[in-house]
Amino acid sequence: MNLHAVVGDEIVVDNMDLGHPPRTGEVLEVLGAADETHYRVRWDDGHESVFFPASTAHAVHLKQ
Repeated sequence: MNLHAVVGDEIVVDNMDLGHPPRTGEVLEVLGAADETHYRVRWDDGHESVFFPASTAHAVHLKQ
């Protein structure tokens, strides 16, 4: 998975169950390097975690 996000971007994780909303969160920190990039994310429910992207995730670039 090659997701590229920067601090301030939104991560959206699509829910594979029909009728369930996607999970969203704000990128707080970019961790790792090159092909092993992962992120510290504050999710919409308020908790934070380290997130390793999968094929159901994409970034929304909110800041220009």
